Amino acid sequence: MQDHPLIDLYVSVGNNQENAQIEQMLSSINLDDLILHTLEEAGIHQPVVLTLLITDDNGIRDMNKQYREQDKPTDVLSFPLLEKPLVEAPADQLWPPQPTQEDQPLPDFVTPPGMIMNLGDIIMSWPTIVRQATEAGHDSLVELLYLLSHGVLHLIGYDDHTEAGYQAMVNIQLTVLHRLGYKVAQK
Repeated sequence: MQDHPLIDLYVSVGNNQENAQIEQMLSSINLDDLILHTLEEAGIHQPVVLTLLITDDNGIRDMNKQYREQDKPTDVLSFPLLEKPLVEAPADQLWPPQPTQEDQPLPDFVTPPGMIMNLGDIIMSWPTIVRQATEAGHDSLVELLYLLSHGVLHLIGYDDHTEAGYQAMVNIQLTVLHRLGYKVAQK
């Protein structure tokens, strides 16, 4: 499998054969380029790393229930390690800084000087990616790349709970995929 210097990649969709097929597909592309272009479009130029887990609907449902109190599968979840958005954008496009509880203070994730910043974790559901790709009329790989770009944008501070945030994210995602030569059906 191709080495992805910016990504710790894990594939766990249920069986070894399907895991191997997804890993084979991912080895044919440069995921790091997608991340770098996404960061560049957002104005971020510092070195980063992140973790990507591709799982099944049950795996992502469990995480969605535990962390977002939504008992259903979703396409992508992002867990930033940042305390506040890294990207500079209007406030209505960003998630708010993470509050800390006085009685249970959370330690900040600190990147030691000279080390590469770890943005956090992105979790994706392969069965949901396949369904959404079919519905959108494009390849599953294109859907995965679209959602990976989306996840990276969440890690650096973008939030799609407002129309402004959603539009900013979609514009960046489409620009990045277009720049890399992928045709995305409009979402």
